[in-house]
Amino acid sequence: MQTISWDDYIKVELRAGKIIDARAFPEARKPAYILQIDFGKGLGIKKSSAQITDLYKPEDLVGKMVVAVVNFPAKQIGPIMSECLVTGFYNEKGEVVLCVPERPVPPGSKLL
Repeated sequence: MQTISWDDYIKVELRAGKIIDARAFPEARKPAYILQIDFGKGLGIKKSSAQITDLYKPEDLVGKMVVAVVNFPAKQIGPIMSECLVTGFYNEKGEVVLCVPERPVPPGSKLL
């Protein structure tokens, strides 16, 4: 594990967002979805490619709150520009389990 400074940590903008659209991403090299995530006023809606197809179906994702890094530079992934990085954990089978707020929070809320 690499140690970072407090100054490094506070540069990372981890925000809560609400998934408003989720669809298959057939052009991706690995199975993935294209997500539209609403981060509220100020940040708005951002697009992300997420390799979360093992445990989640698109229709189950809409309305779900997630935690994402919103201040990475946009990254070209196939035909889309991913504008944020959705966070999660690998379970014992190597499947991604989304990092989500335990209770409702407003879109755009910052992880402290």
